[in-house]
Order: sequence, then structure tokens, then C-alpha cells
Amino acid sequence: MSEIIIPNEFLPVDGRFGCGPSRVRHEQIAAFGTEGAKLMGTSHRQAPVKNLVKRVQEGLMDLFHSPEGYEIVIGNGGSTAFWDAAAFSLVENKAQNLVHGEFGAKFASALTNPWLQKPTVINGEPGARLELQAEAGVDSYAYAQNETSTGVVTPVKRLAGVDEGSLFFTDATSAAGGIDFDPLETDVYYFAPQKNFASDGGLWLSLMSPAAVERAERIAASDRYIPEFLSVKTAIDNSRLNQTLNTPAISTLFFLAEQIDWMNANGGLAWADSRTKASSNHLYDWAEASSFATPFVTNPEHRSQVVVTIDFDAAVDAAAVAKVLRANGIVDTEPYRKLGRNQLRVATFTATDLGDVQKLTKAIDYVVGQLA
Repeated sequence: MSEIIIPNEFLPVDGRFGCGPSRVRHEQIAAFGTEGAKLMGTSHRQAPVKNLVKRVQEGLMDLFHSPEGYEIVIGNGGSTAFWDAAAFSLVENKAQNLVHGEFGAKFASALTNPWLQKPTVINGEPGARLELQAEAGVDSYAYAQNETSTGVVTPVKRLAGVDEGSLFFTDATSAAGGIDFDPLETDVYYFAPQKNFASDGGLWLSLMSPAAVERAERIAASDRYIPEFLSVKTAIDNSRLNQTLNTPAISTLFFLAEQIDWMNANGGLAWADSRTKASSNHLYDWAEASSFATPFVTNPEHRSQVVVTIDFDAAVDAAAVAKVLRANGIVDTEPYRKLGRNQLRVATFTATDLGDVQKLTKAIDYVVGQLA
């Protein structure tokens, strides 16, 4: 295959469309060079870094509509660490997991352990969505608000008819900061900061209801063995002091704080929601009008507005298209590796400009035309 050069008029200003670590705005990086760098190499137990943590916590509370009694809890490690922390510290006896992709399945697996009853797993086909079901004996209901591997979205909504005291866990890793929601409809809204929040890895964050905090404290006071690193009670105690158990990555906190401030200054979560909808709608409309592409998620109500998966006809090699895009500076459009489909996956996180998404579709059309 000869080298394909995409015309400049089809090239996005910023060609980063990854669903893993997302694009970090140039303004965040510039601010880090002048202000964030001053914090590097300093103690996370002293005022400058503790104030940075407080800035993140207060900014997130504003962004998430300031629900009364809720707390922003921060812990070391990413969402994977939080799944284990929840298994030790938050699920009392039995969970029910709604699974429609790789990451929902991983949380369900973390809740399969000797001290908990085997979870009920409602396992849908990738690309579609099922629903949670009220079940006697279940104290924890878990689902992904946005399934990053497939681009399926689930509303943040409590379920009627559940046992009294049941908690709802929302995996919001790729949704938080990009999809508006009612925080009173969940108890544990947890995420990592490297998606819509345009930061890096190494932390988990959670908006926790009073009921979730009470359960964490009650389980911590029981005879259950809980490693300190996986203790949500320990994370709560440290978060109330504006710190984490172990030293956090200063750059992660700083980029996160800058992104939160940017969102709040521009109109908060409703504004961010409108940006991701505009970008994802453009991609879905383009795919539906295309002669070679279709949205992988067929039901429009199930389609994510922050992770867009587009199937290609067999006559078009999506991997070849992604390779050409990458050679031209448009990166990370490859599909989720374990899904194994002939498709592209595009992040339309809050930092992504609609104009770049519009140029992306023009670039794809051009490359497909050249490969034909």
C-alpha cells in the first residue's frame, strides 16, 4: 500500500481521539508549566498540595450539582483498584451486576470472592443494553454508566422494589464530566480522571451518598479483613483531610483541577453534556448516511455520547483506515482490542472540539476513497 497523505483541510487541529488516556488541553499543560510544576517534589501532607486536593473536591461537588450530604472521596489506584476496594469495603453480602461490555464484567469478577455470595450477573450482548432487576437478598446494584469497550450508555437511575438499604454503584469512568445526571439517583458514582477530565491515571474518585459512607464505616468496624490500601473507610478519612493514603501524582491532580475549573467556568455539567452530544451526534449521523459505515450500537437510546463505535462493511478494512489515520497524526481510533470487530472507536470527551470531529469524518471518507 502506497503512502496516503490526507489533505491539510481534512486534518483536525488536535488528532487525539483515544478512549483510554484522552487528549489533555494545551491550556492545562501550559498552566502546569507555570503553576503545577511548583508543587512537584513537595509533600502531599502540606498546605499547597492539600489545597489542590480541596480544589478538586469542591470543584467536583459544584460540577455534580452539590447533593446534600454527599462527599467526594479520593483513593490511590484507578477504577480497577476501586473494584477491589468495593469488594472489601462496600458490598455487604451480595451484588447484582449489569454487564454489557468488558469493564462491567471486570467489576462483577471482582465481587466473586470467598466472603461474598456469588453475584447475580445480567449479561447482555455487546452493543445492547439490558436492565437491572429488583432481587431479594441483593444489597448492591452495579452498572457502567458508559461501557467504554462498546459505547453503550445506561441511565443513572435507582430501581424500585429493592431491599431497604440497598446501594447503587455507577461506574462513571468514561462518563463522569461528559454526561449530565442526577446524583441523588445513585450512591457510589466512581471514576478515574483520564477520560472527560483530561488528566492521567493513578487515582480513583467517587461521589458517595451518606448511606454509602455509613456502610463503609460499618463494614470497617466489623471483623472483615480489609487491607488498608483497599479500605474505603481509610480513603474517606484521608479525603476529609484533603489528602490520599499514599502520595498521589501531583500532575494528575493538577490537570484534573484545571479541567474541572474549565468545565465549571463554561457552564458546568450541562455545558459539557451539550459538547459531547454535539460531537457524538455528528459521528452517528455521518455513519448512518455513509455507504460503508453504521453505528455499532443499533438502538439510538443505548448509544453513548462520549464513546462512539462505528462498524465498517467487510469491503473496508477498518484497521487499514486506522493505520493511515495514525500515520497522518490522527491517533487512537482503533477498536477495543477484545471486541474483535471491523470498526473504529472514537472518544468524544468534553475536551474534544466538534470541529475536529467534523474533520475526522472527512479524513475517514478520504482515506476510504483512496483505499478503494
